[in-house]
Amino acid sequence: MENTNEQIKGGFFEEDIKEKTERSLRKKFRKSIWCTFTKALKIYDLLKEGDHVAVCISGGKDSMLLAKLFQELKRHSEFPFEVSYIVMDPGYSEKNRKQIESNAKMLGLPIKIFETDIFESVFNVQKYPCYLCARMRRGHLYKFAKELGCNKIALGHHYDDVIETILMGMLYGAQIQTMMPKLHSTNFEGMELIRPLYLVREKDIMAWRDYNGLEFLRCACKFTEAIESESEDENISKRKEIKELIKELKKTNPLVENHIFRSVENVNVNTVIAYKKDGEKHHFLDEY
Repeated sequence: MENTNEQIKGGFFEEDIKEKTERSLRKKFRKSIWCTFTKALKIYDLLKEGDHVAVCISGGKDSMLLAKLFQELKRHSEFPFEVSYIVMDPGYSEKNRKQIESNAKMLGLPIKIFETDIFESVFNVQKYPCYLCARMRRGHLYKFAKELGCNKIALGHHYDDVIETILMGMLYGAQIQTMMPKLHSTNFEGMELIRPLYLVREKDIMAWRDYNGLEFLRCACKFTEAIESESEDENISKRKEIKELIKELKKTNPLVENHIFRSVENVNVNTVIAYKKDGEKHHFLDEY
């Protein structure tokens, strides 16, 4: 008799799947995911002894992988730290909520769920609803994590998110900026945001997901569902354009992704017309 997804999600093979996903991180994906994850922790100094990290799980492949990596790290870490696995429900449909809960149970993730009404709040916003939603979600995550005693929240942004953000800023925002590996919160004192998947490639995350036969949420946003058959949200559309642009550039320059990433590590201020620091603009003529 052939095994079905329903049987798996119902718990029949939960232990096998949990063990397989963990084993795959230790063996098959050790170099591409595990070592890259620990490398980012080390070179960007993302985790310290005594930290209490809230791993923020949206239900997608990136955050689910991040949660499993932190579980593995907790087992083998040379210094003590605490982890909480939190899920914010911004107004998921019943189906999506159940899928997150089912996947968490199947992967052995002890999640803590808290609810908000963010989807309802931004549903009728005409301009930049995704930006507003992201800002609101971030605030709720900080607040809940702090209530749990955490001093850091960990998000699942990866290498490809970083290089796409760099190009989007240049081509559509007329600015040079990047998605930082860590940030101090400006509204929640003592809290910090970290991105431990900073060096992990999206293709490797997808390979891990597919190798283990896992199914995660793609986008559970009510706004996205509403416009799915109509026009796309501008921010979503622009990110797709950037993905396609990088793909085309890679055909003639295989190193283009690495060059985009390294460009914000090699900024020569002596050849920059103007730059901003702490909100203040500096111009080259000021010291010419």
